[in-house]
Amino acid sequence: MKTGKIMGQCLLAGALLCSGTGAWSQDIHFSQFFEAPLLRNPSLAGIFEGDVRVQGVYRDQWNSVTNAYRSGSLNAEYKMPVGRGDDFISTGLQILFDKAGTVGLTTTHFLPAINYHKSLSSEKPMYLSLGFMGGMVRKSFDMSKMTTDEQYGPGGFNPTLPNGELLTSPNFTSWDASVGMSFNTSFGQEERNMLFLGAAYHHLNRPKNSFYRNPDVELQPKYVLSAGVKFDIDDWSYFTLQADHSIQGTFNETIGGALYSFKLGDLPDEPLYTLHAGAFLRWKDALIPVIKIDKRPLSLAISYDVNVSQLKTVSQGRGGFELSLSYVAFLDRDNSSRDKVLCPRF
Repeated sequence: MKTGKIMGQCLLAGALLCSGTGAWSQDIHFSQFFEAPLLRNPSLAGIFEGDVRVQGVYRDQWNSVTNAYRSGSLNAEYKMPVGRGDDFISTGLQILFDKAGTVGLTTTHFLPAINYHKSLSSEKPMYLSLGFMGGMVRKSFDMSKMTTDEQYGPGGFNPTLPNGELLTSPNFTSWDASVGMSFNTSFGQEERNMLFLGAAYHHLNRPKNSFYRNPDVELQPKYVLSAGVKFDIDDWSYFTLQADHSIQGTFNETIGGALYSFKLGDLPDEPLYTLHAGAFLRWKDALIPVIKIDKRPLSLAISYDVNVSQLKTVSQGRGGFELSLSYVAFLDRDNSSRDKVLCPRF
C-alpha cells in the first residue's frame, strides 16, 4: 500500500474518532449559501417572490487532495397568508446529506421548519419573521474501511488485527433544533429595492455527538448573522449583495459577495432570461466565482472554490465544485401571494 494512501486513511479515521471528543463538530457549509436559506436561518423561509420554492445544492469538495467530500442540500418552502391583515406563515423542510472520505462518514438531516411573518407596515413590504426548525440527525460510517494505529506492526499494515476501538455501533441518531429572527423590507424609488437582516441560533438543544455514546460530548451551538440587499441599477439590471458571519465554538467563518444581474427579453418585468455573474469570498479560505441563469420558474447556478488558504499548496488551488437548481412559482389558488400587494420577499 502506498504511503499517501495509508496517511489518507489514517487522517480520515482520526477525523471520525475525533467526532467522539467534539473536535470535529463544524457544520456542513455551502459556497452557494444563498441557495440554502434554511441552513442560514429558519426565519428566511418564505422570503421570496412566489408561493412555493424548492432548492437543491450539490457540493463536491477536495477531490484533488483525497477522496472527495460530497454534500447535498434540499429544501422546500410553502408560503400562505393568514388572518385578515398582511401576515404570512411559511412551512418548510430541510434535508441535508454529507459523505466524507474513505471511511464513508455519513450525516443525514431531516428538519421540518415553520416561520411566521408579521407585517409592520400597511404601506410597503416590511416584515419581522420568527422561525423554528428541528428534527432528526443520523450519523454513520463503514467500520470495515477504518484503520487505526493498532493495526500497524513491524511489517506494516495488517487488516486482520483488531482496531482497538470500543465502538458499540457504527451509527447514532440525535435531535437538533434551531431558531432565528429576520427583518426584511423594501426601500428606494418605487420601493423596488429589497433588504433583509437576520440572526440565528443553531443547535440550541446541544445535541449529542459521539459514536462512543458519551453523554458529555455535545454539538456546540452556532450563531449566524446574515444580511442581503438587492438594488436596481436600471430597468434591466440590478445588484445583489449577500453575506453571512457564523461562530461555532472556536471556529468562525465570514463569507460574502455580489452578483450582477441582467434581464433579457422584450419586457423588463417579464424577462425571458436573467443572467447573473459575480464572486464571493470565504475569508482566508476561498474565492468563489458564480454564474447563474434564470428562466422562470427555474434557476441554475454553478460555482467553484479557488483555494487561497494554506491548503492551496497541496490542492494546487482547487477546492469545491457546486451546482444548484431552484424552482420558484406562484400557485393557482384564491389566496396566492401573487394577488397580494404586500408580502415577504427578497
